[in-house]
Order: sequence, then C-alpha cells, then structure tokens
Amino acid sequence: MPHRLRLAWAAIVPLALFAAGCATPPAAPQGMGPSEAREAVLRVLPANLSDRAGWAADIHAALAAQELPSTAGNLCAVMAVTEQESGFRADPAVPGLGGMAWKEIERRAGAAGVPMFAVRGALALSSPDGRSYAERIAAVKTERQLSEVFEDFIGMVPLGRSLLADRNPVRTGGPMQVSIAFAEAHAKQRPYPYELRESVRREVFTRRGGLYFGAAHLLGYEAPYEQALYRFADFNAGRWASRNAAFQNALAVASGLPVTPDGDLVAPGAQRGETERAAQSLAARLGLSEAAVRRDLERGEDAGFEKTALAERVFAYAEQLDRRALPRAALPKIELHSPKITRKLTTEWFARRVDERYRRCLERIGAPRDD
Repeated sequence: MPHRLRLAWAAIVPLALFAAGCATPPAAPQGMGPSEAREAVLRVLPANLSDRAGWAADIHAALAAQELPSTAGNLCAVMAVTEQESGFRADPAVPGLGGMAWKEIERRAGAAGVPMFAVRGALALSSPDGRSYAERIAAVKTERQLSEVFEDFIGMVPLGRSLLADRNPVRTGGPMQVSIAFAEAHAKQRPYPYELRESVRREVFTRRGGLYFGAAHLLGYEAPYEQALYRFADFNAGRWASRNAAFQNALAVASGLPVTPDGDLVAPGAQRGETERAAQSLAARLGLSEAAVRRDLERGEDAGFEKTALAERVFAYAEQLDRRALPRAALPKIELHSPKITRKLTTEWFARRVDERYRRCLERIGAPRDD
C-alpha cells in the first residue's frame, strides 16, 4: 500500500471508531419480550379456553405489529375488552340473530319503498352455497355468517344492491366487536400485517384480525387519560369521547346552559347542536370569534383538542366560577341501542364492567393498578 494511502487509512480508522462510539445506542424496548408477554397472557386466559397458546400469540402480535408495547396494562386492556365482548370467542354466537336480520331487512325495505313480497321473492333465490338466502338467514348463529349472507346478496342480486345500497348491515364483529368501518379505514392508513385472504371485513371476524383491529381502536391513539377506564369508554363511544365529555361538563358550568356530556361536540348537518350553542354563547367572554369556536369544536375528533384556545379558556372560566379544579376526563352519558341489546345499558356501564375485568387481570399478572 502506498505510504500516502497508509497515512489516510490510519487517519480514517480512528475517526470511524470514534464516530461509532459516539453513536446513540438503540433505545431499550418497552414492555415485555415476546415469550414473557405470551406467558403473562397465559396466566390470565381461562383454563378451559381452546388453543390458549394461539390466543396468547395473537394478543401479543396485535400489539407488536402496531409498535404498541406489551406492558401489563396494554395486554390486560385488550384481554378485558375481549372477555367483555365475546368471552374469548373469535366469532361469538348471537341469540336470535336471524330474527334481528329480518327486522333490519323489513326496516330497510320500508325506508326504500320496496314491497316486502319483492324482498321475499329475492331472498328465495338460490345463493352461491346452494341454499336460498332466506334459508341461510334462518340458520345464522354468528355475525360472520350473517355478514357473508349479506355480502353475497349485495353482490349477486340486483335488489340486494338497491335495498342495502352496498352497505352491509353487520357493522361490528370479531372477538373485540370492533367497528368494521374503523378496521377498513385503519387498513388504508397502515398496511395489514397478515395475508389478506378476502377482505378487511372478513378479517375482522377472525381471531388474529379482530384482535389486531380491536387493539388499534383501543390503544392506537394519544389520549390525555390517567386511567384506562376512559379508554374503555372511548372504545364504546368513539375516540376521545371521555375527554370531550369532560369539556362538555365544564362548558355547562361556564355557560349555565344544559349540555349533555355525550362526547359529540358538533351535531351532524348544518344546525348547531346543544354543545355548539352553549359554546357560542360564551364566545365574546372568551375572546373568540364564532368562526374560531366552530373551528375548535371541529377538532373534537382529533388529538390535541384539549390544547385549543376554546378548551383551555372554557376550563379556566368554569374553574374560576366553580372555584375548584374540574376533571379532564369523564364518562360519556350515552344509552346503548342495538338489536343485540335487550336491556337498558350505557357507555358508563360498559366502561366500568371492562375496568373491573382489567383490574382483576392486572392482579393476576402482578402489575400495579392505575388508580
């Protein structure tokens, strides 16, 4: 090697070693490792559950695939919702589902002005599996089965497309009963990590897909909560509903007007809802224009609403009036309505039931609680 090159090499090597020594080491991974996480889950899963190892693997994978740490809190949050919603069944049976389906068909036929004799004639046609659509509806036990009947009916029968308008009435499914609309939107933003066999809708009804999308809906967003209870409420009522409900409570104090803390800050359509009317009544006192109030309210479905001028000034004014600090999270006051619900239930009921399961899970894993 020429003398000049040897000198250059001698100078480069120490610099390279120095640079390597100064490089920032990778951050230590948060949460448990894969084996530890699966073992922790196995300690909590029901002893009589079929394929416990498969459940443990899919619960850990649902977090890992989305870069969510496998902490005891995250694992228990997913398991608590799953236990509440399905009892750890990938596609749980729903009693009386066929009857519910007929009621929905009749409702949609009435709304579309389609005579029921025409609907029954269409449902008497043979479906791809050889049975008539009516026979398949009568035999359904799970939402996956019913969803597949409607998918075939929409795809194969012209009346199905006009009656259902390409909107499958089955809106939730899988072990965490996650919204199918949410899963489809999430898959457009972040690649689905498994082989997509047919559609996102059908993946929701599988164990791995239902857990993956359910974990995303429950944990895959920033929220200003100190207790998991409010994430459980959000899972039922929509992301940030608990934060928004706390704002609505403060808005009622500040304005003196009744405001239902349901988590919805902007009413659908052009009319002002209860929350917006109360907020606009304060606009001058808060030093905000009507346009600024509306703009901030529209951020109620995003992260960071609590940092808007409207939210900060409403809380400051309400706390000045009430002479005490007001909570930044509250359980939304929402009554739950669904053909599957046969008694009076609320979002608060759901959140507290899940939270009880979550706390029992933490105790079994041996992790500290969040209260």
